[in-house]
Amino acid sequence: MTRRTGLVSVLLAGTVLAAGCGSAAHQPGAAAGPVRPPSLSTSLVTTTGTWAVAVMGGSAAEHNNFWQLFVRPAATGKWRLATPPGVASNGGLVVASPGAGSLVAGFRPSQDLSFSPLATTHDNGAAWRPGLLDAALADVPDALAAAPGGSHLLALLASGGAELSGPGGTGWAKLATRRTLAASAAGRRCGPARLTAAAFSPAGAPLLAANCTHPRTAGIFAYTGGTWHPAGPTLPATYAHQNVSVLRLTTTAGTTTALLAAGAGSAARLLAAWSTGSGTHWALSPPLPLRGAGLTSASSGPGGAVAVVLTGNHAQAITGPAGTWQPLPPLPPGTATLAPEPAGGWDALAVHSTRLSIWQLPPGHTGWTATQTISVFIQFGSSG
Repeated sequence: MTRRTGLVSVLLAGTVLAAGCGSAAHQPGAAAGPVRPPSLSTSLVTTTGTWAVAVMGGSAAEHNNFWQLFVRPAATGKWRLATPPGVASNGGLVVASPGAGSLVAGFRPSQDLSFSPLATTHDNGAAWRPGLLDAALADVPDALAAAPGGSHLLALLASGGAELSGPGGTGWAKLATRRTLAASAAGRRCGPARLTAAAFSPAGAPLLAANCTHPRTAGIFAYTGGTWHPAGPTLPATYAHQNVSVLRLTTTAGTTTALLAAGAGSAARLLAAWSTGSGTHWALSPPLPLRGAGLTSASSGPGGAVAVVLTGNHAQAITGPAGTWQPLPPLPPGTATLAPEPAGGWDALAVHSTRLSIWQLPPGHTGWTATQTISVFIQFGSSG
């Protein structure tokens, strides 16, 4: 964890990038109004391993919180620390996979910095190649997306806009803002209040998600033919008077998965939605009533599986379009996020300051089993 001193000169020299130190990413609590977005804690599956993001350390107010990246290579089945070196991560961390086992990590800036360092690995974090987005990534888990094959990156910005990179994650250019999207024919159906996620369709079209101010509208848009088109699922008439938020939007192994929230307060419900094409056909899950609980983390897995961590030490999971929401056993204390197991089931990643505990729930089991502990060295006070 490096200090901000000398950061600009390090960047110009093209060496390992260092991000600013500072504020904590959003940590949602129980929802009294519309469902608040999940934290940056999440997991992501590639062809060579599973990745997870969690915040560790101490007080965010004292800049002693550091977001960490972990990987479970398919070859070993064991989790290990894989955070890119030389990057202070207090501002938050988001990840995307271009496919073929590669991963791009983006670090949110904080305090005086206005850019987001990037790092790319093709070998499960053994080596990282630095990059740069000269803007601040948004504080949402899907602020960064990679096109199939890694030809382009799509970034959702803290300023409310979105930028698209050229080949190799360079040559960034503005793609849209909330205002330009709202002015499009597709956007007028939604009345977007804010952009919430970025992704690519299985065919490589840029996708943006938004919270809509018009009821019964799932704000997912695809950019094709030089214009924006509505690409979200059509919701049943039962949602005719409810505003809809898009909380997550990811594409993995040819399937785009969305996590939607409809309604507010104790009447709020979550829905998962899946599409394998351009967004013209979606499968919708049954609704998951939240009954006043808050959403703290959401992860997806193979086959369209989705797991959500809720306040009160609870979690729910669904196996895919043909499944129904099922409660998981009470989570281990400190669970930050869930990650799918290759053979089914889930891992719970529990954080206790500088220690990460891995708990496993195989299919059909009724309780969590502790399987691994990782101690992470954190230099407290290094970001002050």
